[in-house]
Amino acid sequence: VVERNVTLKLPKVIVQGSPTAFVSVLGDLMGHALQNLDNLLAMPYGCGEQNMLLFAPDIFILGYLESSGQLTPAIRSKATSFLLSGYQRELTYKHEDGSYSAFGTSDNSGNTWLTAFVMKSFESAKQYIFIDQTVIDQAKTWLGNKQQLNGCFASVGNLIHVDMQGGVNDEVTLSAYVTAALLELGTQRTDPMVSKGLDCLRNISAQVNSTYAIALLSYTFTLAGDQVMRGTLLSRLNQRAVVTGQTLDGRHWGSGRVGTVTDSLDVETTSYVLLAVLSGPLLPQFELGYSAGIVRWLGQQQNAFGGFASTQDTVVALQALAKYSTATYSTTGTIAVTVTSPLGSKTQFTVNQSNRLLYQQIQLQEVTGVYNVRASGQGCVFVQVKLLGIAVNTSSNCSAPNLSVGVTVTVRYNGNRTETDMVVIEVKLLSGFSLVEGSLMPVAGSTELKKGETKTYTLVIQQDIAVQNLKPAVVKIYDYYQPSDVAVTQYTSPCNER
Repeated sequence: VVERNVTLKLPKVIVQGSPTAFVSVLGDLMGHALQNLDNLLAMPYGCGEQNMLLFAPDIFILGYLESSGQLTPAIRSKATSFLLSGYQRELTYKHEDGSYSAFGTSDNSGNTWLTAFVMKSFESAKQYIFIDQTVIDQAKTWLGNKQQLNGCFASVGNLIHVDMQGGVNDEVTLSAYVTAALLELGTQRTDPMVSKGLDCLRNISAQVNSTYAIALLSYTFTLAGDQVMRGTLLSRLNQRAVVTGQTLDGRHWGSGRVGTVTDSLDVETTSYVLLAVLSGPLLPQFELGYSAGIVRWLGQQQNAFGGFASTQDTVVALQALAKYSTATYSTTGTIAVTVTSPLGSKTQFTVNQSNRLLYQQIQLQEVTGVYNVRASGQGCVFVQVKLLGIAVNTSSNCSAPNLSVGVTVTVRYNGNRTETDMVVIEVKLLSGFSLVEGSLMPVAGSTELKKGETKTYTLVIQQDIAVQNLKPAVVKIYDYYQPSDVAVTQYTSPCNER
């Protein structure tokens, strides 16, 4: 019997809306993502790296379901359709030399990291859809040309995954990622590209202090079968583990940043540790019980769609969770789950082998308060309590026909980091208004913002329908890969400010 209390409370900043609470139960860790393959992220995606979110997770899910005997024709059809779509779209970001970049040929050159990411993903997808082998070979050849005399890989192109940058960690994390990609490709350890890459990592590993870099190194040396380096790196990581939970049964690795919002980097780092633990022979102290604590924490970070905050943490976390699900899959067991509301009403679920992939969900009557979740039986079950539907309600007092409003957004980065990742500015429209076509054109090509420097963007919205009691609309700016770096403000129509 396992029992937990879950507290639901509304965020401090809520503009207007009617929040809704749900509880969902699944008998399989991968089931949540499986139900939402086309909506893993609750944010826009579209560049060469973000597009891979439509691609890579499907491979991990298909592999797990196939190995556990749960892959049905319907699931295969849905997942492979996403793979085909992602493959065709990703080819539009390919350069003539076989490399890839965030915006394709509009970029000056391909990007080392993204090319490795695409290469290993295409190789893994070959068992499910047709992938032109020439495309993979061209990417590998291009990466080989970027390997330096010391075995490390040069960073070429605009690296939008900033957490791979910074001092010595720039070279070591990028080289670790590329080397791991080659090993995932099936390249032998004796291959010159791999052996030289591993030499580079061994020579520089002692200087590495970043937890993220150590985690990525541990996974790379696990794939390489170097148990000495693997054990050393995992021991270093174990000393840095953050143990959490009511019974101290959750385990993760953090970036050290202050704040209550989990960093995307924390999820990605923790997922690499889990991959390192599970991708080789089980080591003393790092057995399945150790992995269970990691999975418990990762499960608590999933969003309402089964993904995580951003692209890379979602891809790596789902890869790790699929690995864990394969290692712990059982064909027996039944679990009863009872959810008790703050007012005492009870809801019961039953999970067994016949419905373990069935997504069971009900709406909760109370959106705030302490819920009690109790599970009994044998097996694994994933329970998630979530708040949804906190929407901005925009409405108006303006009645003038064809009213146009200029919206000026001034932004400045004043955070602690030397450099941010890709930044997204979301401007919600006032109710009854639409965007004037062409008013966003001046934004095109404006890509860099120095720390402390301000930049201004202007768009024009036009009133189509007069709406009474207009409420403010929200403007939100955030780092796509570090969503905890966020600022939110509001605006309204000038005629509503009289």
